[in-house]
Amino acid sequence: MWITEYIPSWITSVSLTTLLLFTVSDSALNFCRLGVPQEELLSNRILIASFADPVIFLFLGGFILAAVASKFYIDRKIANGVIKVIGTRSTYYLLGIMLVTALCSMFVSNTATAIMMLTLVGPILKDFEKGDKGKIALVLGITVAANLGGMGTPIGTPPNAIAMKYLNDPAGLNLNISFGEWTMVFAPLAIALVLIMWYILTKLFPFNNKNLKKMDLSNPPKVESENPYIEYIVYIIISATIALWCFDRFFGVNPNVVAFIPIALFCLLGVFGKDDLANIDWSVLRLVAGGFALGFAFQESGLAYKLITSIDFTTISPWIIMLSSWLICYALSNFISNTATVNLLIPIFVALASSLSGEFDHIGGAKTFIIGVAVFASMAMVLPVSTPPNALAFSKGGLSKKDLAKVGLIVGGIGIVACVSMVLVMSLIR
Repeated sequence: MWITEYIPSWITSVSLTTLLLFTVSDSALNFCRLGVPQEELLSNRILIASFADPVIFLFLGGFILAAVASKFYIDRKIANGVIKVIGTRSTYYLLGIMLVTALCSMFVSNTATAIMMLTLVGPILKDFEKGDKGKIALVLGITVAANLGGMGTPIGTPPNAIAMKYLNDPAGLNLNISFGEWTMVFAPLAIALVLIMWYILTKLFPFNNKNLKKMDLSNPPKVESENPYIEYIVYIIISATIALWCFDRFFGVNPNVVAFIPIALFCLLGVFGKDDLANIDWSVLRLVAGGFALGFAFQESGLAYKLITSIDFTTISPWIIMLSSWLICYALSNFISNTATVNLLIPIFVALASSLSGEFDHIGGAKTFIIGVAVFASMAMVLPVSTPPNALAFSKGGLSKKDLAKVGLIVGGIGIVACVSMVLVMSLIR
């Protein structure tokens, strides 16, 4: 239903959660629970809590920050500054935005990065003519770069950190892989993939206008406030929010918690009111929540685990094991959180790699196998619910699920080729 768009995506998400609650939860209809042990039923509280997941508030904070930035023309001023540095050529602007997004995503949450970058290009998106495919290229460019950039460092995305934990576990594989070793291999790979996708996006979604226009800064909207310094206060709040998102590990504050700064302060200052609240795209938040509910059901029901453990890997070629494991991770990550996917799969695959260590030696060993699982989680971006940046891009409008699926499948295909090529090179070096 998410792919075919037979009904709106957010309705699919809400309907899916409702179906799970009434059929397989611990508060399901009595006849649905007959003969099923209580511990095997899904928690109705957790399913309902999907609609108030911390990531939902990160989205909400981003939406509010973007709305207030637009009120004060802050986004337009930033957009003009970027155009001044990069130039007005549409394709080069797209390249510059994608590279900045990828670099930021290596150290900052990809969701926070996508929020910042989509806010930055917001005025330019509104200025595109109807039917100009360049708008799709710009939105998808940010999404792809945010997702791919995360693979560049061990801290770029949670799956990387999970993989590092198992790879360096003294009681486990104990491979002692450093931050620098990971970054030296995967930061160039991430940038190379971003460059390839930039070229593909410019061909799939060409710009009608070869040059972008600077944003008009005359006649900014009037914001009613008794405080004469309100604009400067807004600048400080936005800057502080972005700084906390960028250096969350230094300050020790989770990005989801940081999102409450614009939510609370802009409402208190009166620059974001109930009319603005009504204009937020709540359907996107419901869409994402349905994805969280599905991920929880898929994992807690044991269905995902049964699917993986039902395969007898001992009778299969190491190459096929490696490729199929990566593809399983890629497929699952398109439907449930990539963090949940990696948390589920890596313990299984670590045990598999340990038991078949001799067979894997000639193709890079357990290191290549496990890191590949984390990398492929970052490449999953076929559906709006696959990653938060996907959902954010979808909220901008003008982007069809078919376009998203097409680009997501291309990324997966290129990823397979790139990773297999790296394994072959590493095996030759060895």
